[in-house]
Amino acid sequence: MTVHTTLSDGIAVITFDHPPVNGFGFAVRSGLVEAIHASINDAAVKAMVITGGGKMFSGGADITEFNTPRAEQAPNLHDVIAAIEASSKPIVMAINGTALGGGLEVAMAAHYRVAVKGAVLGLPEVKIGILPGGGGTQRLPRAVGLEIAVNMIVSGEPVPAEHLANTVLLDRVVDADVVDGAVAFAREIAGNGELPLIRNLKVEHANAEGFLDVARNTVAAMAGPFPAPLKCLDAIEASFKKPFDEGLAVERAGFISLVTSTESKALRHAFFGERAASKIADVGSDVKPRAIASVGIIGAGTMGGGIAMNFLNAGIPVTIVETKQEALDRGVATIRGNYENSAKKGKLKPEQVEQRMGLLTPTLAFDDLKNADLIIEAVFEELGVKESVFKQLDAVAKPGAILASNTSTLDVDKIAAFTKRPQDVVGMHFFSPANVMKLLEVVRGEKTTKDVLATVMAIAKAIRKTAVVSGVCDGFIGNRMIEQYGRQAGFLLDEGATPQQVDKAMEKFGFAMGPFRMGDLAGNDIGWAIRKRRYVEKPDMVYSKTADLICEVGRFGQKTGKGWYDYKAGDRTAYPSDEVAAILEKNTRDLGVEKRTISDEEIVQRLVYALANEGARILEEGIAAKASDIDIVYLTGYGFPVWRGGPMFHVDNVGLYNVLATMRDFSRGYQGDSWQPAPLLVELAEAGKSFTG
Repeated sequence: MTVHTTLSDGIAVITFDHPPVNGFGFAVRSGLVEAIHASINDAAVKAMVITGGGKMFSGGADITEFNTPRAEQAPNLHDVIAAIEASSKPIVMAINGTALGGGLEVAMAAHYRVAVKGAVLGLPEVKIGILPGGGGTQRLPRAVGLEIAVNMIVSGEPVPAEHLANTVLLDRVVDADVVDGAVAFAREIAGNGELPLIRNLKVEHANAEGFLDVARNTVAAMAGPFPAPLKCLDAIEASFKKPFDEGLAVERAGFISLVTSTESKALRHAFFGERAASKIADVGSDVKPRAIASVGIIGAGTMGGGIAMNFLNAGIPVTIVETKQEALDRGVATIRGNYENSAKKGKLKPEQVEQRMGLLTPTLAFDDLKNADLIIEAVFEELGVKESVFKQLDAVAKPGAILASNTSTLDVDKIAAFTKRPQDVVGMHFFSPANVMKLLEVVRGEKTTKDVLATVMAIAKAIRKTAVVSGVCDGFIGNRMIEQYGRQAGFLLDEGATPQQVDKAMEKFGFAMGPFRMGDLAGNDIGWAIRKRRYVEKPDMVYSKTADLICEVGRFGQKTGKGWYDYKAGDRTAYPSDEVAAILEKNTRDLGVEKRTISDEEIVQRLVYALANEGARILEEGIAAKASDIDIVYLTGYGFPVWRGGPMFHVDNVGLYNVLATMRDFSRGYQGDSWQPAPLLVELAEAGKSFTG
């Protein structure tokens, strides 16, 4: 049963049990209301204790019901809260673990609350673009005070129960069994007569309006494009300016306006998409991952060192291999330097630095990888180099070891074929800096076994990466799409746009960096090497010559002090370059293209629609399993603005019919052949459907 009741000497203990987070879906809501009414009508019951099953009180409302009739189906969350507040018998909430969102709102409706030490309480709704919709903005300021409530609601960050022990919110914080503690407390207060409710309190603050004015200015400066933080403050303001029920009405109006907003829908899409990415259709819970007790890394450069840090942070021993002592020493010194910098900033304790470095074994001997359970190569991106490495690994690695390539574009099936164990080979494409970036593209080869996939997805979680599975193709999901983005950026230069105009348009759209500043940071020579390969492999693929022209004069980016922009020593500011302007001017003239004024809107459309069109092809080919996987790649690995939900969600929001019409307009312009729409995009647009709906 989802909700069950036991009677203990006059105290009804009502437990709602709905794994994994005890969300208040319809079954829990209806079960709770029935159990409360039954206890009220049972003469043997003197008081009630309500608690969550397992180690979690409640993660809140069932987010899957948002924007569906099920969310408001009676009894809804408000009905549960009303039933608790209307009880003629005392109700004590036994907060046995995390209480978030609707979970905390339900707890605040009770007469009393007892929490176990270590439980965390919070209202995180702002993180998915909404505000607490179950009275949280009205009750929390009354329960913990205005300032604590503002911080909790606007940040969405949970707070340990111990920090709230001296507030009205918690009557007791106990060390031991919280249900036993709540039952004992219920016996103490049973029959006391008055049943206190948070809603009957007033918000106590010496200068509430002045404090909120300061908070509003601070939040406005930090909220950016997100409307929810300021809407939270509007609702909180009602908690001390209006009667309780009128405050609830303000909260409700704010909730409704936000839950239907594009920003909230985008954030919820990302929330669900990240969780869905970890689920692989044909790899069920019956597929058991292999044990990973130690990891080997080949290459101690920037990438290899960053990858190693992920495992060291998770307490997993790492053996790192280089070919020369100087390179090995430099790599180890960089890892230590990164940790020591974190320690200086107070993010690590000195002993933690030594603990992590103690897990690292540097070596020049491939044989030292013989006991590793997972080995990841992070060597130069050239197939011949990968071949040499994997043949050596095949000879050294123990049976059952997983052999992974950090390749960003190369054919994982070809790499697997260099071994006698292709079933154990997988792609693990980390993003730079590997110890910081969340994304991990997991590339599933033709012969990669299910347990290898299950293992890599599990280890990704252990090292706090967001893993997305990709099939084998040139560039996988992310880099295959970014190539089309880059091509359109180059064509815009051919037509007279400047790098700074294109970058500013994309940054105004929400990217942290436009394509040309990003190229300078990554190194323009990397793209140059890839294009040289493309010219041989895909001679029909047309590129702007501009990127090659700046590389030919040594403008590789920040590392050379000049790229699309000029840079000064010790200064990463991108300054417009006269040399680049002259190169672009001559290129446009040589092409015979007439310069024209290009709007920021066209720049954004061409770059983002190019991403989505290639994403549609990736879906058609089965390289990505679902559109949300593509969006998660771009949200976590390429800086796509989260409030726009990713390229596939964004074009859905624009409307695929409108996107297709615009693409057909582009096909009549410069390099129009690059605007051949993907058949899936056409199919969905003509059917009035979407990628992510």
